Amino acid sequence: MGASELREIYLKTDNYIEGEYFARIIKWLVTWRRASTSTAEPRLSIYGRTPKEWDNLARWFIQHKVHSRTCAGSSNDIFKSKKIIPSFAKMLENIFLPLFEATVNPQQHKELHVFLKSVTGFDSVDDESKHSNHMFSYKSPKPEEWTAEENPPYSYYLFYMYANIMVLNNLRKERGLSTFQFRPHCGEAGSITHLVSAFLTADNISHGLNLKKSLLQYLYYLAQVPIAMSPLSNNSLFLEYSKNPLREFLHKGLCVSLSTDDPMQFHYTKEALMEEYAIAAQLWKLSTCDVCEIARNSVLQSGLSHKGNDIRRTNVAQIRMAFRHETLCNELSLLLDAVKSECPAPTQ
Repeated sequence: MGASELREIYLKTDNYIEGEYFARIIKWLVTWRRASTSTAEPRLSIYGRTPKEWDNLARWFIQHKVHSRTCAGSSNDIFKSKKIIPSFAKMLENIFLPLFEATVNPQQHKELHVFLKSVTGFDSVDDESKHSNHMFSYKSPKPEEWTAEENPPYSYYLFYMYANIMVLNNLRKERGLSTFQFRPHCGEAGSITHLVSAFLTADNISHGLNLKKSLLQYLYYLAQVPIAMSPLSNNSLFLEYSKNPLREFLHKGLCVSLSTDDPMQFHYTKEALMEEYAIAAQLWKLSTCDVCEIARNSVLQSGLSHKGNDIRRTNVAQIRMAFRHETLCNELSLLLDAVKSECPAPTQ
């Protein structure tokens, strides 16, 4: 409604009422979803303004007993937009240093240690259509040197987030703690280099619309990089529904799923995800097996536990799974044969 005060009151954890309204909304939503047998991963924002953000979020999580699997999202917009932090390195430090400290000394950071057990991954959110004049390369300034007014490019963000998450995951794995996935918003708009960067760094991506017009689509298929797509959100912002490539990606064998994106803004019912499935099934005339395969992909690319294809749970026919597996193996075999023919073994 154009009133930022409403967002501060109802959808924030660090306001004057210590996020009480927000906690009530989430607990109601979790209770309702349990009754409807559906599952979700809410996303909470970390901006990197101060190192206390994580502690405040963990305290809110425990104080209000908000028990839910959560994906933490960092916003690219905060850097330099309000001159809050002196350099890009300071933002990275504010985001990741508390996590390393809680991993190394969990007894000194009990609340954050408990909260991190419920965090499944990291997102990176921004308007990808914003253009950056800087091309990320080995000549780029180091994070502590990036003090310019211009925001760093998308690939710069992705590389440094990936590097920190990878080191953090290795440390947590050594200590028997949970690890995190990296699932950035990518390919909704902007340069094709975004999708290149994500292919090299991300566990899975959100949107991926620009794969429709790039040969990268083939690489995403071969590597089975998961893609969570939100056609209703895209329809309002970037690409009309009938031109969305989800159906094309599914039939080609890419690992695609349906996801909501800002459901309070783009959906009309409280069953936002069912809205996505119902409209997609009707518009693209998806079969029952197609819809079930999309739902199965959704579980595979989430932080939820999964044990392969159990037809009693997924309702995806084994013949469909066998077809997907054999097609991918044949494609990889063709590539391997081509590489062998181009690079013959050295003679004795």
